[in-house]
Amino acid sequence: MSSHVLKYKKEHFRRLNIRFLPRNDYLCFQIKSIHITDMKKHFLFSCALCWAMMAGAETIDVKTFRHAGPYPVQAPFCVDSVDVNSKAFTAEQLLDTPLSLEGVEQAEAVAIGTLPGADAGYALHLLGFTVENTRYAEATIKVDGLKNYHLYVDGKKHEGTSLTLNPATHTLVIKYLSEAGKQETPQVSIETKGEEGNLQIRQDGKRIYTLDDVLHGTRFGGVSLSPDGKYLITNYRTTKVGGQTAGCTRVTELATGKVLAERSESLQWMPRTNRYYYTRAGVDGRELVTVEPATGVESILARQLPDGYFRFAPTEDYLLYSLTQEGPKERKEIYQVLEPDDRQPGWRNRSYLAKYDLTTGLMQRLTYGYHNVWASDISQDGRYVLMMVSESRLTQRPTTLHSIYRLDVQTLQAELLVEKDGFLSGAHFSPDGQKVLLSGSPEALNGIGKNVREGQTPSMIDTQLYLMNIADRQITPLTRDFNPNVQLVSWSKADGQVYFTAENRDLYSLYRLNPATGKIQQLETAEDLVNAFSLAAQAPVMAWYGQGASNSDRLYLLNTKNLKSSLQEDLSREKLENVELGECRAWDFVNSRGDTICGRYYLPPHFDASKKYPMIVNYYGGCSPTSRNFESRYPHHAYAALGYVVYVIEPSGATGFGQEFSARHVNTAGDGVAQDIIEGTRRFCTEHSFVNDKKIGCIGASYGGFMTQYLQTQTDIFAAAVSHAGISDHTSYWGEGYWGYSYSEVSMANSYPWANPDLFVKQSPLYNADKIHTPLLFVHGDADVNVPVGESIQMFTALKLLGRETAFVAVSDQDHHIVDYDKRILWQNTIFAWFAKWLQDDASWWNAIYKPKSL
Repeated sequence: MSSHVLKYKKEHFRRLNIRFLPRNDYLCFQIKSIHITDMKKHFLFSCALCWAMMAGAETIDVKTFRHAGPYPVQAPFCVDSVDVNSKAFTAEQLLDTPLSLEGVEQAEAVAIGTLPGADAGYALHLLGFTVENTRYAEATIKVDGLKNYHLYVDGKKHEGTSLTLNPATHTLVIKYLSEAGKQETPQVSIETKGEEGNLQIRQDGKRIYTLDDVLHGTRFGGVSLSPDGKYLITNYRTTKVGGQTAGCTRVTELATGKVLAERSESLQWMPRTNRYYYTRAGVDGRELVTVEPATGVESILARQLPDGYFRFAPTEDYLLYSLTQEGPKERKEIYQVLEPDDRQPGWRNRSYLAKYDLTTGLMQRLTYGYHNVWASDISQDGRYVLMMVSESRLTQRPTTLHSIYRLDVQTLQAELLVEKDGFLSGAHFSPDGQKVLLSGSPEALNGIGKNVREGQTPSMIDTQLYLMNIADRQITPLTRDFNPNVQLVSWSKADGQVYFTAENRDLYSLYRLNPATGKIQQLETAEDLVNAFSLAAQAPVMAWYGQGASNSDRLYLLNTKNLKSSLQEDLSREKLENVELGECRAWDFVNSRGDTICGRYYLPPHFDASKKYPMIVNYYGGCSPTSRNFESRYPHHAYAALGYVVYVIEPSGATGFGQEFSARHVNTAGDGVAQDIIEGTRRFCTEHSFVNDKKIGCIGASYGGFMTQYLQTQTDIFAAAVSHAGISDHTSYWGEGYWGYSYSEVSMANSYPWANPDLFVKQSPLYNADKIHTPLLFVHGDADVNVPVGESIQMFTALKLLGRETAFVAVSDQDHHIVDYDKRILWQNTIFAWFAKWLQDDASWWNAIYKPKSL
């Protein structure tokens, strides 16, 4: 109903002494005492009721369709008068004839009117149109002028006339049957409930970005170059509508772009020869098969291959196995827990190394003992293995220690390189085998790479690189003054340079390090995030793939001589075809402490700076930045498509900004971090007039869920908040979560509940619950072993006892991440609906999912 009509009707009823009472979900009215007959009262009451019913409705006439057809169909030859269910054939049954709906997508638009029918007999037709809603919508569709038809909504047959539409761009198709000599003049209308203008006809072929786009489609699972750089193995993962997943692997000739093979097996390159290999079940056991990529000719390299994970030695004459020995078992009915980590399945098992000789078939065990052992690298001559040995030490931080050995696989003599350093995480041989590239935290190797203020404890996950000369054990810190946080590392055999990715603010950037000079160079890439890369062993070629804040996966080839990248494959183009995205813009500010705090924000499609938009603030607030992943746990463009401005902030304590910045995460439990988020939110609203500062929501998960709860004890600027799997009590999380005490080594280094109650208790939201007045939603997997579900339950209980607005939604049989396809959709819609209720004053979606109950 148009605004001027509403204005007229309200004024008309005001004159009749009828007062309207606004409510959130419905419209009330009151007839005041007037001196008229009962009949007149009844008439006025009926008019008022009619207006109240009409006020929340809007009728949309569909005036243009995409028409495909006619598709002639014939009545079948009737062998009998009835079928097996004693039903006689009728022409209406021809509607059940299978017909692809895809034809209507490319059909030309036609204006409403008499549509072409069948020249003779019967024909099927498709009428398609598109509607779009950015809020939950309930509607009724009315189809007149057609006798026999079926309705399809988003590709699925729909029974009845009632429609419930989650926010999205929806395709509606009417499949109808025409008969020669009879004209078909369809008249289609949709009557919606709720806010006027929410549901609209869309005719430009575009659509908004939704959760479906996040869940479905094809992504890269990995890339690997052949040693000579001429061939590429690419792994793909595809998720289909309904949740089914499929994987495939392609072998491509790079010079021609020709796909040489496409298989379901996992394929990997031999280290030196340009053949790939895979394993399969043979007649008498597991077989190791090699393949010539150009011809596809296969050769069986080994039969009766032992089970287990292995890697090829660079010399290609043996396989290095990593195997597992099972530990002692306990009764299921009643059992002993030896250590905190003994609660984790498989903790009692131990890994060891073995060498499989491809010539003789002999499996030689290389290590034996109680402690876990794994291989970090193999020297190019195949003679040595870099192995790491771990052991537990609960009484002192760090509670897990690592020793690094160089093991001679011929003599089985081991040389200790680093002893019991709990801050190391990896090791790689140099191409000549004379040096070792070590990775670890700033406290590794007696703190030689530490670069923080006096009194600060570095973050244990701010990864640094160190170079060890094996001959004299001299160690050089390579990244002490380098701010980004090192991630993937590879030492090139082709040019002797070290290539690595690193968290660089909210980016994953690509770098090259010269180990001779220590110089680090950032390489130019076309994507915000470099997610994985592969180097050719004998050629100056790198394959890498990544994505941006506003695009999905793309694959590139990089010439490591001229450092130029070329696009090889663009999966994003197909995924985002016809998708309409808003802009993503960077926005940093200088806080009151003088620190530059990084951030970015996402705008809705068709953004209008003169309007006021509700805003959602997203953060982690823990030890890592909230990266620019396009398809993240909280897909920012999907939120923006619903009419929100989304502000992502990287507060103090995140890696990627330097050691001193990340060290602020340690022993603060939100102090300083919350101030950054609050100050950033206020500053953003001040500098951007298009934000409705009365309608701001916030959301975070895990440590970010703790930040959500903690923020509400510090400020009242938020109108709604969501905590997914959040920590409410640092003490209970410290003792109950699988990684509670070990993560506290990062976040609360050398602090314990009995020694620092101010940190563990006073900084816990649970002990400040009475300060919370923001409507707060808790969502949690009830099988979460990282942050147990009790962390949400106890905070929810506190707020209920305090009489505050809150809700708790448990996701059955889900751990820390919601990975089940159907449950993830419900989980995400729950979050969407909560924000719609409190930030858009529309509770219809929430009430549809969680129908109000009287208890």
